[in-house]
Amino acid sequence: MRKKGLSDTEGNLVERVDYLSKVQYAERKMIDDPRGGQLMKKFSEIVYTRPDAKAAEASARQYLEHLKQAKSYEEMKRLFTEHVKENEMWSGMQTVAHIRNTIDTRDEFYEKEMQFFHEMSPKLELLDQQAEKIILESPYRDQWEADYGAFVLKNMEINQKLSDEAILQDLVKESELCQKYSKASATASTIFRGEECNFYGLLKHMQSTDRDERKEAMKAWGDLYEKISGDLDFIYDQMVELRVEIAKKLGFGSYIEFVYLNRGRYDYTAKEVEVFRKQVRDVIVPICSKIRQEQAKRLGVDKLHYYDEPLYFADGNPMPQGNKDTLVKKAQHMYHEISKETGEFFDFMADHELFDLETKPGKRQGGYCTFIEGYNAPFIFSNFNGTSADVDVLTHEAGHAFEVYTAAPAMPIPSMVFPTMEIAEIHSMSMEHFAYPWMKDFFGEKADDYCYAHLAEALVKIPYMVAVDEFQHRVFEKPAMTAKERRAVWHELEKTYLPWRDYDGHPFLEEGGFWMQKQHIFLFPFYYIDYASPADLDPQYKEGTECTVTITGQSGTEYLKTTVRSFPITTVNLHGMADPAGLITYEYTVTGEATTTTDEDGNLVTVPGTTTRQTVQRQVMFTSEG
Repeated sequence: MRKKGLSDTEGNLVERVDYLSKVQYAERKMIDDPRGGQLMKKFSEIVYTRPDAKAAEASARQYLEHLKQAKSYEEMKRLFTEHVKENEMWSGMQTVAHIRNTIDTRDEFYEKEMQFFHEMSPKLELLDQQAEKIILESPYRDQWEADYGAFVLKNMEINQKLSDEAILQDLVKESELCQKYSKASATASTIFRGEECNFYGLLKHMQSTDRDERKEAMKAWGDLYEKISGDLDFIYDQMVELRVEIAKKLGFGSYIEFVYLNRGRYDYTAKEVEVFRKQVRDVIVPICSKIRQEQAKRLGVDKLHYYDEPLYFADGNPMPQGNKDTLVKKAQHMYHEISKETGEFFDFMADHELFDLETKPGKRQGGYCTFIEGYNAPFIFSNFNGTSADVDVLTHEAGHAFEVYTAAPAMPIPSMVFPTMEIAEIHSMSMEHFAYPWMKDFFGEKADDYCYAHLAEALVKIPYMVAVDEFQHRVFEKPAMTAKERRAVWHELEKTYLPWRDYDGHPFLEEGGFWMQKQHIFLFPFYYIDYASPADLDPQYKEGTECTVTITGQSGTEYLKTTVRSFPITTVNLHGMADPAGLITYEYTVTGEATTTTDEDGNLVTVPGTTTRQTVQRQVMFTSEG
């Protein structure tokens, strides 16, 4: 099961070109990692070698033929395990190339290496799909499920619908368009007050206590997006057309139907997400409007403009104390105090320099955590800019990384290391909140201000998240719309979900150009609502309501059954668990609002709300850490 698409820092100590075969790669002398992978001294010392494409394809075809001829489950499992292990070389080198490419999109060597993977990976994934079909049709399904879980088999079934030889070149072209977008946005820069700034560099100035500086920075930021908007519109036009065509070739009625399955959304559809967005409009947007009103009062401004939104306090936002190295050391101290396991995890990250944190010219926007197969190692990528967001990286992305670090040695196959994205964002966003008691180390006397701003920001971001989601639904419902029409849609959505938003007359932003700043729309379509759903387990759940929580392994073993009255559940002790995956089931009572009516005599009568029993299930991966 090949991983599908989710750097050098100082001193380029990598061997730039070394076309080794898989056999030669396997014979390279590495240091054994007691966690089950291979260990390097530092990330910068990983020697990048382009995998032998012909050998990889020949091996995959041989695996396919041997699988067809297998006479027992034991033989099939052995072939499967060997194939998965062999794939670690390919996936590991692809991830190394990806990281180094995103650290400097101007590096022509790694740009060409990514083109190589974009051309070859779809072909190998198609062969894997054919192998999975053999597994699904084998008489040993019960044994496969017993060893790997029903969810892995479910993924194999869905994969049969998601790839076909007819779309191989389309997938290559889609990857190329993603590369073009990343490079266009990463290399954009402007001169601001004598300093060359990219988009992330300008964001710090938008938190200045000087309102004129904030306004000037917002104008420069908006102007920079307007400058590259023609290129981004052209790229997105092609992306939309291509993605619609991919879904059509695979037999889907729409790209939306395809992408929900491609994102692993097996238990809900666009209809349920639409209900969630409505609940955000009705419940959360009014609360956020009040937060913005209070913010305007604290700042002493009559009207809050967009360039005021990042500033929560008139005397300045809490800023982290120290440079990158100091912040990493403080995070290391924090994780040692949180638990033995988190301390060991962060030591591993720091010792092997599994970070690239600071913004720099040519670096891709945003942040991510990825997983380097073969080393059982997470990697954190970000763009530090001197604001509190730097600390958020050391909690949010570290939440992802801790999940990967603990899961990788325990999971039988790499595809089980990351859960679905809704669950993954619970890991990351929960870690942000778990870290609150240590914020004084980062912000000193302003720690409480940080916690308030962080909580407020977590809430006011939800309407923006669902606006991004609805924007994409609207685009793919009418994929022929022009760039101008897309901007009109975004402008309309801002009025619905962000009614406080005011760009103080900036023409490009006022007409709806702001949507372009969300790279998920380009690179990871429909992956953004995932950040909002972990913030709200179920919109119908009322805090304080008794809820029964049951954790069941894939074998049917019940590991936990308890009653809680609040979320999230921060501690679950599962000593002795044998299953790698299973289900969490939440059961609670939902009572509708009471209504008032008149009886036959004209008297007012209160009718109690209808009471129903609600059940919510989430598929999860477990680790052996307990």
